[in-house]
Amino acid sequence: MIHQDTTGLQHVATFCGQCNCGCPELYLDPAADDDRRVVITDDFGQRIRMSLGQLADLVADARNGVLDEVLAAG
Repeated sequence: MIHQDTTGLQHVATFCGQCNCGCPELYLDPAADDDRRVVITDDFGQRIRMSLGQLADLVADARNGVLDEVLAAG
């Protein structure tokens, strides 16, 4: 697990959280431009940045079952 500097980020959610492995986390970066406001971190030290609109699309797709096939195959 790589420690990430999340100074200045607003924590929104931790995905999993049942272990101490550096679970993916969702943050908002109030200092970032609108198209990079959302930050998702992983336990490998990587970050994904996206807009709130892109996050809304991702959440809507998940709610509509777009990811169900991927999870069933896993």
